[in-house]
Amino acid sequence: MTLKVDLSVAGTGQQLEKSTVEFIQGAGKMLPGLEALLEGLEKGAKSSGVLKAKDAFGNPAMHPVKKMKRTEFPKDAKLVEGEKLVAASADKAKMNVILQIVKVQGDEVDVRLVHPLAEKDIQFSFEVMQVTDPRPPPVPADALDLKEES
Repeated sequence: MTLKVDLSVAGTGQQLEKSTVEFIQGAGKMLPGLEALLEGLEKGAKSSGVLKAKDAFGNPAMHPVKKMKRTEFPKDAKLVEGEKLVAASADKAKMNVILQIVKVQGDEVDVRLVHPLAEKDIQFSFEVMQVTDPRPPPVPADALDLKEES
């Protein structure tokens, strides 16, 4: 599916994306709430509205947990269950990750990696430009285990 999409943070207008994107329905690469709205639509379909936070970047309680060493945090960091810290991002979008302290045990700290937009509603508008069947990936010849005819 190819669509023109415009996404921003509801209430602030902070632009997140305004482009033409191509994706495969059901592949999990689109915001869950937006993907649900696109189900079954045909070329030319348009829609706009607001995705609730839980349908956009997900429920923070469901985000992954990572074990880290105490030494990976600043010495003066307050490492208490529920506390949130911001980790600077190295990606081109400069979208920082929120580290929510889940558990502190000795020198190990369990942190939940929370998307910075996880608790934000997202304003959207889209227009479906094209709907096609996805192209399957190429299969390497040696994976086919073909035998020569004698």
